[in-house]
Amino acid sequence: MAKFAVISDLHSNLEALTAVFEDIDKRNVKEVFCLGDIVGYGPNPRECLDLIIDRNVVSIMGNHDHAVFYEPTNFNVGAERASYWTRQCLDDEPDREKRNRRWAFLARLSIRLQMSDIMMVHGSPRRPVNEYIFPDDIYNNTSKIVAIFELVDHLCFVGHTHVPGVFLDDPDFYSVSELEYVYKICKEEKAIINVGSVGQPRDQDTRASYVVVDDEKIEFCRVEYDIEKTVKAIMGTPALDDFEGLRLRDGR
Repeated sequence: MAKFAVISDLHSNLEALTAVFEDIDKRNVKEVFCLGDIVGYGPNPRECLDLIIDRNVVSIMGNHDHAVFYEPTNFNVGAERASYWTRQCLDDEPDREKRNRRWAFLARLSIRLQMSDIMMVHGSPRRPVNEYIFPDDIYNNTSKIVAIFELVDHLCFVGHTHVPGVFLDDPDFYSVSELEYVYKICKEEKAIINVGSVGQPRDQDTRASYVVVDDEKIEFCRVEYDIEKTVKAIMGTPALDDFEGLRLRDGR
């Protein structure tokens, strides 16, 4: 299997995204895939979109990308406000070429990427843009997990919950600490890999999260970044909820 990285849920966090790309480059990984939510919540949607576009990252649509391009649906107040602010921020770009390029990029995002027996979606194979797959589902909603795994050929990479780990079709879930940050790929085993979040981790680890796939293993990578710079930028933007910055300090 060729070496590649998978990132997700950047959420307009430029400091985290820049640090992750630096780490990817140090690992000499040339191919990067993004599972969506490039925008939303954070203070730098323009810059994050530009980085993804300039680096030719193959990307799919997340629910926040969808909300900015279309309309936010079933969002809490803070997420909805961030969506409308992000849209205005993109519209207010004075450089017409940059403005059109960003909107055109969002318009082209597909909801699923299939490569042989590997699938990539933002939410789940069943509802690619907005279905959450929670670790507790293996106990509380077994039928949901069974139905989702019926759509998986071998490996499926997801984001959306911002909690990294691996689901197996037993069903079972393994956190990154249980895996010691490495999942060894088994050809006879179906697995759904949540890559975690670059821009807003929610597993009580404040470091940006992503994965590197290399031969027969998947490594969960964590990267330090300047959290306070992002917190300050969010709190300095009246349209954004302060909570979206404060939560970064706790990884929640």
